[in-house]
Amino acid sequence: METKHRIVIAEDHTILREGLRALLSFHPEFDVVGEAEDGLEAIRRVEKLTPDLLLMDLSMPRMSGMAALKDIKKRFPKTRIIVLTVHKTEEYILAALQAGADGYVLKDATHEELIMAIKAVLEGRPYLSPGISQKVIDGYLSGKKQDGVETSWDALSQRERQILKLIAEGYKNKEIAAYLGISLKTVQKHRANLMKKLNLHNAAALTSFALEKGLVIR
Repeated sequence: METKHRIVIAEDHTILREGLRALLSFHPEFDVVGEAEDGLEAIRRVEKLTPDLLLMDLSMPRMSGMAALKDIKKRFPKTRIIVLTVHKTEEYILAALQAGADGYVLKDATHEELIMAIKAVLEGRPYLSPGISQKVIDGYLSGKKQDGVETSWDALSQRERQILKLIAEGYKNKEIAAYLGISLKTVQKHRANLMKKLNLHNAAALTSFALEKGLVIR
């Protein structure tokens, strides 16, 4: 009997998540064992279910897919991850690959392309949607990511970016503390560090910065 590949889907839009599950159900070699609506839930599903593959959006509420990607790859390196996203810019592609993504597929991909990507990644081969490979190559050749200049964004820790995202989504300090399972004092400290590093002094300015960086979509 053929062994099924265990897959978790992390996508905050219910209709897209259900569509992906339905699509994969047509392939007997795949078994969708879990779903997640945000990055933190994705981490918890991987921790509990140890899937072979995680299909993950980047733009999700509370904890982004990018933050979850880094955490999962560090803690569960055997789980393959395919980013499934609308983001086509070099910045997102390079950041995802540097965080450990095994594949990068655009949401306008065909059914056939997604299945091809899943099979490639499960076999240990990286996969990039057609049209974005050259963007990555051009980025490395131009040296844009290797010029050694650190921006204020680069200076933020993963936890600070996570809290920035939550602030931009309208969560209060107590709500952030409860969601992340950390103390209110710790949240306040991270918030103060954010403002200092970014030279921004209120929630509105932090929200505008988060929007500019694509942490949240309005």
